[in-house]
Amino acid sequence: MEYREIGHTGMKVSQLSFGASSLGGVFRDIDEGKAIEAVYAAVEGGINFIDVSPYYGHYKAETVLGKALRGISRDKYYLSTKVGRYGKDGVNTWDYSGKRAEESVCESMERLGIDFIDLINVHDIEFADLSQVVEETLPALVGLREKGVVGHVGITDLQLENLKWVIEHSAPGTVESVLNFCHYCLNDDKLLDFLPFFEERGIGVINASPLSMGLLSNRGVPDWHPAPKPLVEACRKAAEYCNEAGYPIEKLALQYSVDNPRIATTLFSSANPDNVRRNIAIVSEKAPEELVSAVRAIIADQLRVSWKNS
Repeated sequence: MEYREIGHTGMKVSQLSFGASSLGGVFRDIDEGKAIEAVYAAVEGGINFIDVSPYYGHYKAETVLGKALRGISRDKYYLSTKVGRYGKDGVNTWDYSGKRAEESVCESMERLGIDFIDLINVHDIEFADLSQVVEETLPALVGLREKGVVGHVGITDLQLENLKWVIEHSAPGTVESVLNFCHYCLNDDKLLDFLPFFEERGIGVINASPLSMGLLSNRGVPDWHPAPKPLVEACRKAAEYCNEAGYPIEKLALQYSVDNPRIATTLFSSANPDNVRRNIAIVSEKAPEELVSAVRAIIADQLRVSWKNS
């Protein structure tokens, strides 16, 4: 496993990291015992960065992860969670006020059974008034950083332009990392265009969803996936091509996403310990360049086609 620093935070994290959204039953029902074992498998396999949110499973992911973390030494992992997106009784809610952000951090620490959060993020800022993020949410989190409650502050979003705008309108040093998803994978490498901007400011980059929320899989996309149909069809053809080559597209996609040294880490999520061990083994190998080129040629005019978050 390769380790890279997130910006200038001092956190050297594994190139592949564990996203705990699956622990909230976000994608399907889970076996809690196996989900906890999946966390153990990640840490035992060399993964030292874990990302979660109160939004995932409407607090369930943090609760299940907290049970797992009780069995893991605190010096074995860095923990990232978020503020801004929540939910209850199946209804999504949003609150980016400074007061709620401070309350949310305390609540997350209680669910997770920890007394310090290494990285706190403003979650999916496209759902917020970006000015409120700059003027209220981030200052509240910086205040917690100054008090030593959290170590570092970041922002997350699907839309790279939003991340850039908030950084440009915030005091230098406010934002230390960004988390972006579906923009550094086989079908979309738009993140590359923004790397110089982040690097010039010493901001670390976290990548997520190397399978593009299921587009790059043999299972195919779930019904809720917002990708346009031509992109879905192009990725289906790419998956078929990989199968014919004897190289599953999931394997290729994961290897491609973790290989860029300018990106600190790539998050994947699974509540299955066998999948966790398999993915750790996969990233020990490099993606075949010829197959990467062939797949991107199949996706062709659908490369960098994106969608709005939901």
